Amino acid sequence: MQLPHGHRFPWNLDWNLLRTFMVVVEQRGISKAANFLGLKQPTVSAALKRLEQTTNKTLVIRKPNEFTITRAGHALYTECAKIFGSISQLPSLLDADTAELRGHLSIAITSSVISEHFGDILNRFCKAHPHVTYSFSVHESGDIETIISQNRASFGVCLLSALPKNLNTLVLYREFFGLYCGARHPLFSAKTITPKDLEGEPFVAFQTEAEGGPLEVISRLRARMGLANTWRGVSSSLNEIRRMIMADIGIGALPLHVAKPDVAAGHIRQLPPYDALPMVNIYLITNPARRLSDAEAAFLSTCEAEISAIDITERTYGADLDPQALQYPAEGTPLSPPVQSD
Repeated sequence: MQLPHGHRFPWNLDWNLLRTFMVVVEQRGISKAANFLGLKQPTVSAALKRLEQTTNKTLVIRKPNEFTITRAGHALYTECAKIFGSISQLPSLLDADTAELRGHLSIAITSSVISEHFGDILNRFCKAHPHVTYSFSVHESGDIETIISQNRASFGVCLLSALPKNLNTLVLYREFFGLYCGARHPLFSAKTITPKDLEGEPFVAFQTEAEGGPLEVISRLRARMGLANTWRGVSSSLNEIRRMIMADIGIGALPLHVAKPDVAAGHIRQLPPYDALPMVNIYLITNPARRLSDAEAAFLSTCEAEISAIDITERTYGADLDPQALQYPAEGTPLSPPVQSD
């Protein structure tokens, strides 16, 4: 007896087509996907056509100078990403019967996460379980939230503009941001600097400083100090923001504890204000729907136990440089507090 169409579909489907389609969407084009996969463009085009025939849906609209994912294409891509995330777990899950803890931890992380506490956790876990391997991939915070939601990495370390309903979150640490100029900037050698000196000055910005973004508090700080209305440079990377500050492309914001060595070395100088500075949370995020391998479960348990044993004040970097740091809310607060007035 022949199975109904819905039951026949997974048996008739070539699952390699799903992987190809996922890459086509992520690379935003047939040619780029072909380069990524090491295939010829007609091969990828044919695979996409076969998948559309199998699903009986138009997944991508392909016209000259246009590449659009349809609603059906978006729905299929979401499921493809979940399937890819599940399959990527198989090597770790298959190691479950070994005597010593084995497996792999994939961590999606935002740029320049500097935390002694997180480093200590990694160090102790690595020594306790020498057969566990690690991979770190750097992404923008918004992309990390998507990656974890799609089950494509074990853990995420990022900023959040709002606490996601479908993910578990834990405040890894907090950091305060200040404004800085480079040694090439005229204010660097000034004997005294007042807030009025910053009015109209060009600035460089993180992409996540936009309204509703996790670093919106920085844009409010700049507005309070009267810097220029539009940015001169923008980046998602803290290292590139640092580079632009040093090159005097513009004044920029950096975490106080990250900037401290450059200040001591004479590369940059902190600018007003020096108190009531914006503070943001850096989160460890996980997907409760993910089937954790033994290594992932052990690492998550270690993180939760060790982080909860350290008071949030000890995991707040730069508080010693801000006299009003104690005015900020407790750990349960989901969003960064507003910048206070002088």
